[in-house]
Amino acid sequence: MAKDNLPSTPALLALRAAKVAFEPRLYKYVEKGGTSASAAALGVDEHCVIKTIVLETAAKQPLICLQHGDRQISTKQLARVLGEKAVSPCDPAVAQRHTGYLVGGTSPFGTRKPLPVYVERTILALPTIYINGGARGLLVSLAPHVLTDVLGAVPVDVAQSG
Repeated sequence: MAKDNLPSTPALLALRAAKVAFEPRLYKYVEKGGTSASAAALGVDEHCVIKTIVLETAAKQPLICLQHGDRQISTKQLARVLGEKAVSPCDPAVAQRHTGYLVGGTSPFGTRKPLPVYVERTILALPTIYINGGARGLLVSLAPHVLTDVLGAVPVDVAQSG
């Protein structure tokens, strides 16, 4: 996809409205390829590609957790941090209802309704991150502080090796 073919997504509109400096990074989407496929396509370290995971509490309250592409979220640890009994990934259809995005194209920016956002603390120390721009095959590179400045993301320590 050429830059002229850049999709107009709620995420890009939200980033522009917040006057965030970002660079769109288009790549050929691979079904179930995850962050390893996007990192390889863009020639970047998978650790700097951030996945947006939509989860819910036992009471079905949705939330977003941002994690390094090469790590997994410890849902038990996240539940402890949040003071919840349990936290689990949302069904893809439920995640789409909460965010307005298809799985594989979920961005924490421009979600259908505001959701609480948690970010793995070490992501904030990276020089640049690559995060979904609201469409399959579209990442945006930006400074990690945008996650706390624009989304109010709360730093947490919930990573486990993937």
